[in-house]
Amino acid sequence: MLALEEQGGVLRIATSGPLDEWTRESLERVAGKRIELVISSKTDVERLITEFYGFRQSVQRAEQQISTGIDLGNLEQFGRMKSEQEIEASDEHVVHAVDYMFRYAFGQRASDIHIEPKRDDFGGALPHRRLPPRREPPAAGRAQGRGQPHQDAVAPRYLREAQAFRTAASAPSSTASRSRSACRPWPVAFGEKVVMRIFDPAIVSDDLATLGFFERDKRLFDDLIQIPHGIFLVTGPTGSGKTTTLYTALRKLATEDVNITTIEDPIENVFEGLNQTAIHPHIGLGFAEILRTILRQDPDIIMVGEIRDLDTARHAIQAALTGHLVFSTLHTNDAASAITRLLDPRRAGFLLASTLAGVMAQRLVKKVCPDCGAERVLSADEATAIGLDPSQGELLVHYGAGCATCRRTGYLGRSAIVELFKVTPTIRRMIHDGAGEGDIKEQAKKDGMLTLREAAVRKMLLGETTYEQVVEVTSEDMA
Repeated sequence: MLALEEQGGVLRIATSGPLDEWTRESLERVAGKRIELVISSKTDVERLITEFYGFRQSVQRAEQQISTGIDLGNLEQFGRMKSEQEIEASDEHVVHAVDYMFRYAFGQRASDIHIEPKRDDFGGALPHRRLPPRREPPAAGRAQGRGQPHQDAVAPRYLREAQAFRTAASAPSSTASRSRSACRPWPVAFGEKVVMRIFDPAIVSDDLATLGFFERDKRLFDDLIQIPHGIFLVTGPTGSGKTTTLYTALRKLATEDVNITTIEDPIENVFEGLNQTAIHPHIGLGFAEILRTILRQDPDIIMVGEIRDLDTARHAIQAALTGHLVFSTLHTNDAASAITRLLDPRRAGFLLASTLAGVMAQRLVKKVCPDCGAERVLSADEATAIGLDPSQGELLVHYGAGCATCRRTGYLGRSAIVELFKVTPTIRRMIHDGAGEGDIKEQAKKDGMLTLREAAVRKMLLGETTYEQVVEVTSEDMA
């Protein structure tokens, strides 16, 4: 049995045996309240008891093993009063508490787990997942899977499905000379912050329709990734699905006759048929250095995880000039601005103009839960805010009311919105002549490109996402 809520003096309890009157009467005597039993499966009740109370029990037992003393993780202290031996990350109660946190996050279909130390405690997967402050160092170490700040991909061995998560831990100032694959120093006041991004390789397939592409963009994307040579860029902020899109393209192209090599930071998903390489800047192997070297390995297709500097951009352009197809990503707000990011002010634009094949900007919008989707009328102010004409009549949009399937969020899953253009002869001349990104964007729109805002609005009108998601995800794109 599991207590769910109390309302109006009535205690609602989930049970797999709702006809047990003796238990109901006993509970009423103990609780001093009227009991209302609701039916649930025994499996669900036991899972939730373990999830909530098992986590709490592990935390309490772990706390009992801590000796009293000064909290050395608090930077507000000005001196070390005495030494103390920190509990090892392998302590069984720490292991249990962190495993509960992982399982809960996976069960909630979370995209990220944040471990954030605060003054009196630190939070895990959700705000109510809290641990005492002095459990943070061993728990953070356990979560990272090793005893030093790093960024890496880890697969918990207890998962039945192939899931992995990438951890990124803040580093003390003494690690400032570490490689770029490790996190930059990021001191926080009360300890070490750890962020884990969860990856589900099952979402990577060879069908772009599963990512949410419209038919025009799907056809154009398929054409661009099958050209014999050139550069194709996917842009967007961290967490916008760029890597998933490129993995999908590579899996579609991976055959016995095609030699595909990737340069990543880190390798997020391992796939048969790809030659995957991770950068190691601390020994002089960054994107540019590895890219220059692998050209001697005769690859047909090269995926560069990210173009971070002009040196990497120059090598990518050189690879395309010598007959290779190069995929890469950039952190820009829209597709057209990627061109100005790649232009070397010391050189003419003709090299980029002759090699760039296409550019795509991408974001992810949350999808309305199909089990609790409802309709509402879009107000005139809301329609105007996203570029629609309210005088055209009443517009119905969808939203999620919240249900058990979506865990009361109203959303279930995410879908890609993209703005994609091919470098046509007209755009190629504009790049060569040094045209601004605004002019290039306008030409791409004439050629049929939807902007991110337009793509999001279309998904909203189709009932796939909400007005709130359109505004939130495309706030910087007012086209």
